[in-house]
Amino acid sequence: MKTLRTLLFPFAVLYGWVTGFRNYLYNKNILKSTEFNLPIICVGNLSTGGTGKSPMIEFLIETLQNDYKIAVLSRGYKRKTSGYLEVLPSHTAEETGDEPLQFKKKFPNVTVAVCADRRTGIKQLQKKTEVILLDDAFQHRKVKADTNILLTPFHDLYINDYMLPTGDLREPRSGAKRADIIVITKCPTKVPYSKLQEIEFVIPLQNHQKIYFSTIGYDDTIYGKAESLPLDYLIDKKFTLVTGIANPKPLVDFMKNKNFQFTHMKYADHHHFSSEEIERLKKEELILTTEKDFMRLQHKIDKFALYYLPITTKIKNGQEQYFKESILKRVEAKFKN
Repeated sequence: MKTLRTLLFPFAVLYGWVTGFRNYLYNKNILKSTEFNLPIICVGNLSTGGTGKSPMIEFLIETLQNDYKIAVLSRGYKRKTSGYLEVLPSHTAEETGDEPLQFKKKFPNVTVAVCADRRTGIKQLQKKTEVILLDDAFQHRKVKADTNILLTPFHDLYINDYMLPTGDLREPRSGAKRADIIVITKCPTKVPYSKLQEIEFVIPLQNHQKIYFSTIGYDDTIYGKAESLPLDYLIDKKFTLVTGIANPKPLVDFMKNKNFQFTHMKYADHHHFSSEEIERLKKEELILTTEKDFMRLQHKIDKFALYYLPITTKIKNGQEQYFKESILKRVEAKFKN
């Protein structure tokens, strides 16, 4: 696979030129971005998937929801519906996409909508909300966000990556200049401060940019359809870990460090489970999955032994409160203008 990607390098150069030229047109205002009169916060990345966008969206909801009416707008990746759709808890992942449904079930008082055309979605939402969070929209330059948050994983920094199809970048590394905040996600719980300083030194920060480091926090409870149990319930239990996410390694490592006994069934990100795969899963006695995967499996596996483990974003180095305050200040500044 690596050899094939190397052979495709000329196509990566071409793709990089096309996306770079598109950015140039937007940067020069030849192509126009639409600006709205309410705060819009965009969360995204330069690479394809697996950077921690969903927990960051949830972190922002928790930061803002006590002070503002929040709406989340996503395209609803792999949904079977089209156009603008407000997400209801009664929807299925096939109708809305797994992540939007996850947001709505976790935060029922927050408006969540899906729409491939973000401008159309924003026009619908601005009638009923005060702040809009754009999920995975860093490349959606038809909208001018007030705050752009760029995520890049600790073990796979964008500065070490290449354009598709040789690497995983959706646009050239220079696109990072548009970010207001860069978050190095999925940092190890214990990492030398010198290593974080090294990363901060090699990331080419602009004068207007601020960098933060975050890690994954795991809940101490697993949740099912009808009950919740302490995570330690899994001690001395043999179970199947089912993942359909871009990078399950941090979760697998966490499970191994807990000395749990499990079999891992790995699927592609946002995987739609076939009827044959569902029948196979139904034979498992105990299944643990991610919250996102649970959205796709809960209506297909009618058994109590299906649970998920939530994750959260935690800002490292005592910077979490400062991060939250900076977000609040950016939102307040928009209302003052």
